[in-house]
Amino acid sequence: MNKSDLINALSTKENLTHKNASEIINLVFDGFTHTLMEGGRIELRGFGSFTVRKYGGYTGKNPKTLEKVQVGAKKLPFFKVGKELKKRVNDL
Repeated sequence: MNKSDLINALSTKENLTHKNASEIINLVFDGFTHTLMEGGRIELRGFGSFTVRKYGGYTGKNPKTLEKVQVGAKKLPFFKVGKELKKRVNDL
């Protein structure tokens, strides 16, 4: 499922216009993004949680030239699956 599938499902299920469903989905995603940018945590009970993890710099290798390259420190979003979702997926 991608973002447009989610918008279509919401508009169909809740009898909303495509524009209204799109605004709702964008509002939710913008809220998630803003929270993660500020270093916050998002928890959806039964589904999972999103956090930001910090990774230190390291020496990598260019796969094409095999030349060593310095990769700087970075922050990346991380998803941890919840127990209920894990159980549902495994019980299929």
